[in-house]
Amino acid sequence: MVEVTVTPQSSLADRPVQIRVRGLSPSQLVTLRAWLKDEQGELFQSRAFFRADGAGEVDPGLHAALGGSYSGVWPMGLFWFLQPDTLFRRLVKRDVAGSPFRVRLEVLDGLSLGADPREQPLASCEAERWYVGPGVQRVPIREGRVRGALFLPP
Repeated sequence: MVEVTVTPQSSLADRPVQIRVRGLSPSQLVTLRAWLKDEQGELFQSRAFFRADGAGEVDPGLHAALGGSYSGVWPMGLFWFLQPDTLFRRLVKRDVAGSPFRVRLEVLDGLSLGADPREQPLASCEAERWYVGPGVQRVPIREGRVRGALFLPP
């Protein structure tokens, strides 16, 4: 049975996570896809192609991506290379304190280039990426023409 995990499952957006796929056949070619919808409902996604090692595992921190949104060893590549489906959109988190970005990670058999809705992943999981840690207080700043926010630690 194929399993994909992200550790830790919930973390701050600037903290690294470890992605692991287990249960593949040795040397099996797979696509790892990450996607999320932003607060306006826009879809952002990335994908990378990997060949499983002799134990049937894929670890983007150890194994080089063969292509896709990036190539080479990039432990956080699936998060860093998220691209919009609509041109000229930027991934911006507006409600930094209220909710995380929920990034869906999927493992697809073979090389998958499209977003065929009928294509069923071999395994999937979800990672939460928070922009404000627990207990941090956000204080809006409005002084003359200056606008901003002050984040105070607990």
